[in-house]
Amino acid sequence: MIIQIATARPGLPHARSLAQWARAAYATRSGAARRRVANSLTIRVVGAAESRRLNRTWRGKDKSTNVLSFPSGAEHAPRGEALELGDLAICASVVAREARAQHKALRAHWAHMVIHGVLHLLGHDHQHEREARRMEALEVQLLAVFGYPNPYAINSYA
Repeated sequence: MIIQIATARPGLPHARSLAQWARAAYATRSGAARRRVANSLTIRVVGAAESRRLNRTWRGKDKSTNVLSFPSGAEHAPRGEALELGDLAICASVVAREARAQHKALRAHWAHMVIHGVLHLLGHDHQHEREARRMEALEVQLLAVFGYPNPYAINSYA
């Protein structure tokens, strides 16, 4: 796992925490993804300008966003080599702003964004209600393991 910090901002979690949250989400894989033993994941913590540029380029949305997931699309890796899971770009300023606005603990919101992003890399989505409920349930379950409350409950962090 590669952790890149491309912005200077107070309150960033330690790289060990980012990796721990990512590993927990990865452990939920099922089906064909379950056979993937090794993986390669890059988590890049970015500033608003880089997030906006990535979001505009890849999603056509001209604004910064909390987390962007870039799955590698790889299904197999040569024996002895890590399977490329993909990349996450997490915008530190958006995560901090959202945590403040939603009255959430910053660390808990960081955990949620990492878990949410890795679940996207594993193929989870929230475009349809059934998929969203399944993905949210996994997020709530994983966050509880780390002692964080349900991020979807009103005033869950207050």
